[in-house]
Amino acid sequence: MINPKAKLNPKLFDEDVEKFPIRNGFGEGILIAGETDSNVVVLCADLTESTRSDGFAKKFPERFFELGVAEQNMATVAAGLGVSGKIPYITSYATFSPGRNWEQIRTTIAYNDSNVKVAGHHAGISVGPDGATHQAVEDIATMRVMANMKVFVPCDSIEARKVTVASAKIWGPVYLRYAREGTPVVTTNESKFIPGKAEIFWESKKPQVVIIACGTLVHSALLAAKKLEKEKIGVIVVNNHTIKPLDEKTILDVVKKTGAVVTAEEHQVIGGLGGAISELLAKNMPTPQEFVGLQGVFGESGKPEELMEKYGMGVRDIISAVHKVIKRK
Repeated sequence: MINPKAKLNPKLFDEDVEKFPIRNGFGEGILIAGETDSNVVVLCADLTESTRSDGFAKKFPERFFELGVAEQNMATVAAGLGVSGKIPYITSYATFSPGRNWEQIRTTIAYNDSNVKVAGHHAGISVGPDGATHQAVEDIATMRVMANMKVFVPCDSIEARKVTVASAKIWGPVYLRYAREGTPVVTTNESKFIPGKAEIFWESKKPQVVIIACGTLVHSALLAAKKLEKEKIGVIVVNNHTIKPLDEKTILDVVKKTGAVVTAEEHQVIGGLGGAISELLAKNMPTPQEFVGLQGVFGESGKPEELMEKYGMGVRDIISAVHKVIKRK
C-alpha cells in the first residue's frame, strides 16, 4: 500500500493522472532560487526555452548569460563565478552538458570544488524522436564517479522544483538530471524532499522485494507494485532521488527486510543507480539484484512510451525483474 507519510498524489494510479515535463520544475525552481538569493545566476548554451531558463532570463536579465553553442566555455566561465561568491547554474541538454564538456566540469568545477550546479536536460531515451545522439543515458555514471560531485534525479516536476531550490543551498558541484516529456505527477507540495534522504513510497505488510527507482521510473515502479500486490507479492518502493550521496541507512534497512532488490532507472544499467546500489550491497549486505534500465545499447528515434517498452523499462519489465529476483532468494 502507499505509504501515507509520503503524502503522494491521490490520483497517481488514475488513467488521466496529470503529467508535466520534469524540466518544468527546473524553470519554477530556478525562479524561486533567484528570488531567494541574489547570487544565483544562470548560464545557457543556446537552449534557453528548451531548458526552461527563459523565465529566469526575463525576470533577472542582469543575472542571465547566453554563451551560445559553447558548452566547454560555459563550464569554465561558471567555474570562475562559483569560486567568486556566485551560485551559477549551467543549462543545456545532458548529452552536451555534461556530455560534451565533461573534462571542463571535472577540471575547472569539481577539482576546484566550485559552487556550480550542472542542469542536464532532456535526459534518458524518453526524448523520443530526437534519437540516440540526444538521449543521455550515461550521465549518471559519468557524474557520480566525479569527486566532489553530488547527483540528483527527481521523479516528477514538483520534486524537480524542490531539488532545484535545495541545490542552491548545497555547497559545491551538483548535477541535476531532468527529463523532457510529460511525466505523471507522483508527489505533492506536501511530500517530503530532503537531499540525501531516500523516501519509501509504497510498503506492503509482508514485503518480499524492494524496488529502488529514480526519475521517470518511480511512477512505473508504483504501478508495478500495485499489480504485484494482486499476485500476493509484497513490495517496498523507494524513491531514490539522491544518487550521490546515497542514503545508505534507508537502503540497507529495506534490503534487510526483503532480501531481494530490483533497481529501475532510465539510464544504462552500468554505473547508474543500479551500480551505486550494487556497490553498497556488495560491501555491506550481498543480496540478489536485478537491473531494469538500458542494457548496454543505444536508443533510437520513436515515441517515448514505445521506446521505454522496447528497451525494457516498462511496468511489465519491472514486474518480470521482481519475479526473477524472488526466485534467486
